[in-house]
Amino acid sequence: MAKVKFTAGRVEAFTCESDKRPSFLWDSVAPGLGLRATPNGSKSYIFQAKLRGQVIRTTIGAPAAWTIAEAQAEAIRLRVLINRGQDPREVEADRLAAEQAERKAKAAAEAAAQAEQVILDQQKAIEAAQQSLLARTAWDAYLAAPHPRWGAQHRADHVIAASEGGIKTKIGEGTTKAAPLASLLRRPLYAITAPVVQEWLVSECAARPTFAHNSFRKFRTFIRWCAKQPQFQAVTHVDCCLTDEVKDIVPVSKTKDGDSLQREQLPAWFDAVRAIRNPVISAYLQGLLITGARREELARLRWDDVDFQWRSLTIHDKVEGLRVIPLTLYFLSLLAALPRRNQWVFSSPTAADGKLAEPRIAHTKALAAAGLPHVSLHGLRRSFGTLCEWVEMPSGISAQIMGHKPSALAEKHYRRRPLDLLRKWHDLIETWILEQAGIDYVPATPGLRVVSGP
Repeated sequence: MAKVKFTAGRVEAFTCESDKRPSFLWDSVAPGLGLRATPNGSKSYIFQAKLRGQVIRTTIGAPAAWTIAEAQAEAIRLRVLINRGQDPREVEADRLAAEQAERKAKAAAEAAAQAEQVILDQQKAIEAAQQSLLARTAWDAYLAAPHPRWGAQHRADHVIAASEGGIKTKIGEGTTKAAPLASLLRRPLYAITAPVVQEWLVSECAARPTFAHNSFRKFRTFIRWCAKQPQFQAVTHVDCCLTDEVKDIVPVSKTKDGDSLQREQLPAWFDAVRAIRNPVISAYLQGLLITGARREELARLRWDDVDFQWRSLTIHDKVEGLRVIPLTLYFLSLLAALPRRNQWVFSSPTAADGKLAEPRIAHTKALAAAGLPHVSLHGLRRSFGTLCEWVEMPSGISAQIMGHKPSALAEKHYRRRPLDLLRKWHDLIETWILEQAGIDYVPATPGLRVVSGP
């Protein structure tokens, strides 16, 4: 196997001498380096050597891509591998495999990084959306959620506490002010923290403490609700209303003492309430005192719920669903005189739903005219329960009439008392109340009495 020193001219001039098999030219400088020419005219540098008694051959590359010096250097490198007992082909295969594994690992890492970035971007988008979530949005969802124990007035109080104001006042040309919760609900929910609530409370309590305290208690319950909702809990600071600093600002709720009519106040109260020009409001207020019903229960009374023949009222009870109580004679005369505009006993031609909506204003004016201290509408219910003690009415009787849950084991079956037994005591307390108020009445027809003043 003759060897020559590779030069550019010799490499360029070398061609295949056979039309069936390749021809080889071997370099005298780098042992094992050869130039292979094939019948189809292609040429490439090769390396050939013996390893463990066998001839191995591997391709280096085409002369167009490798210079003679580069091919010689590569041949020397391959010779070093042979001398170490390594097969250049295996080394090359291992190198290619390592490169491929590295590329795959790099691609996998890039894919993982991209996926992680996508997740981070999604998390950022979620956080941004959460941080832009206004408390008002959550509040609206809170009001729209089912609250079986809420009455119409309780729901209305929530709407009032969060009102943005700007509504034309009923008197004058001005507009209403924003309610206490309005400024809080304009904030993102995540931004409502304990310091924010504390600062808000201090500001609101300085201007309207009672309204602020009542609004805060509604807001505190709202925050507890948000903390349980999957869509709001991540951005809700559940402790924002529970810090000692906040608790120190809001007084503990106490039972109202004295929010009821006393026996000696009955004459003045009846005179003032019976003088109210609106007969529906007048009858309604007297009904609250005589029946001990809750304000919404009585306001929702329909004509179908009134049985004049058997003297009974069917009350839509928030505790038991329905309860039937006696229709006392004086109250019967008041109802019989009311106009029948629609389905509601206490109707209103101006209210959207057709029933009496706001009797408190007339009651407050009546109290002022009578020179009496403030008594809430619920205080009239409380008054009934208190006045029943004057006639020594059994507590189970008054509880059944008022729709209270039995407070003792012995009273848990009080609803088994028949209506006639309730009527006996109910007529008695109504008669006693009217006597204390100085109101005389005589029956006009069986089952109906005419009322006259003192």
